[in-house]
Amino acid sequence: MSTLLLALAVVSAGLYAGMMLVFRTGVMPALARVPDDQFAAVMRRINEEVPRGVFVTTMFASVLFPAAALFVPPEGGRTSLQLWLLIGGLALTVLNHAVTAGGNVPLNNALASAENGPTTDAQARAAFETRWNRLHAVRTLCAVAGFALLVAGAVVTG
Repeated sequence: MSTLLLALAVVSAGLYAGMMLVFRTGVMPALARVPDDQFAAVMRRINEEVPRGVFVTTMFASVLFPAAALFVPPEGGRTSLQLWLLIGGLALTVLNHAVTAGGNVPLNNALASAENGPTTDAQARAAFETRWNRLHAVRTLCAVAGFALLVAGAVVTG
């Protein structure tokens, strides 16, 4: 059971980190090159679509499986290095989610609110894009580093 939980922890963290990285390296650079009205419209639609089904499942799994793997140790136990790698991987994933909830989501909500208000798309973008990208860089780093630590914790032998 512990091997399965650890494998699921690595897979879910990898999928989540991959999405963060693709958004950071592909989606946002592409959107940076479009006019304000297109940027605002696309980001609003992305922010409506992303927090559903597969993404939400992967997001929660990236915390639940590493936590479960920590509480179900292998038959022979873990070394302290393995334990700290798993704890570090889980902690970085939790930090990623904290940045998301405390930073990116409020910015997403503000961008959505500006759609029907007196704010222009240019103003909404100016208030959103740079801050969102900085926060996303932090959460991407956390997700990728967390994934790397979970992988290391799964393969290190001593």
